[in-house]
Amino acid sequence: MKIATYNVNGVNGRLPVLLRWLNETAPDVVCLQELKAPQEKFPEEAILDAGYNAIWHGQKSWNGVAILARGSDVNEVRRVLPGDPEDEHSRYIEAVVNGITIGCLYLPNGNPAPGPKFDYKLRWFDRLTLHGAELLASGMPVVLTGDYNVMPTELDVYKPERWVDDALFRPETRAAFKTLVDQGWTDAIRKLHPHEKIYTFYDYFRNAYGRDAGLRIDHFLLSPHLNSRLTAAGVDRDVRGWEKTSDHCPVWIELADV
Repeated sequence: MKIATYNVNGVNGRLPVLLRWLNETAPDVVCLQELKAPQEKFPEEAILDAGYNAIWHGQKSWNGVAILARGSDVNEVRRVLPGDPEDEHSRYIEAVVNGITIGCLYLPNGNPAPGPKFDYKLRWFDRLTLHGAELLASGMPVVLTGDYNVMPTELDVYKPERWVDDALFRPETRAAFKTLVDQGWTDAIRKLHPHEKIYTFYDYFRNAYGRDAGLRIDHFLLSPHLNSRLTAAGVDRDVRGWEKTSDHCPVWIELADV
C-alpha cells in the first residue's frame, strides 16, 4: 500500500501537475494540503476520472485538505481537529481507508514569531498532540501525515543558522514536534533514512530547487502497528522541477500487506 502526501499549493491551478503525478506514480492513498478552493470548487470530476474517490474540506483562498483513495472507499471520520470549536481553518481531515486511520493535516505556519500567529501554531500543535494520544489509544493502525511546517532537526534544513528565528524552526516548534513523536509515533522518513539530507519543500525564490536549498517539513508519523509494515519511504523530488508546480514535493511511504 503506497500512501503519499502532497501540498499542492492550489488544487485547481496545479491540477495538470497533480493529475500527471497521479498517473505516473499511482499511489493508493493521497493526502493533499493547501487546496485554496472553497468546498464547491474542488475538482471532484477530474479526480474521479483519474481513478480516485475523495473527501475534502475546502476553504476560499486559503488552507484546505483532502484524502484521495484509488479504487477504494474513503470513510470519513472527522474534518475538524478537536479542541477549539471557534477554529474555522480547514486544516485537518481524517478517514479510514483499507483498515488504516489516516489523518491529513496542514499545520499553521506561525510567522511572524513571536506573535498571535505563532501562538495559534503552538495551540494547534497542542490540540494535535492530544488527538494523537487518543488515536494511539484507539488500537487502530494510524498514519498522521501532511505539511507540519516544522523542521525537526538541523539535518532537515539548508543552512539552519539562517532559520533560528523562524516559526518553522524555533525551539518551541521543534519541542512541540518532539513531544508529539515521543508519544509513540515513528517518523517514517527518518526510520529508513536516518542520516540522509532529504528536503520536501523548495522556495520559488533564489533558485532554491536548483541549488538544493530546501526544507523537510512534510512528514509521515506512523503508529506502532505500522512500524513493521514500513518497507520504503521517499520524496518525488523531480516533480518540483515541473512547469507551474507546487513549491512542495510529493512524499510517500510503502506499507507491506498484513
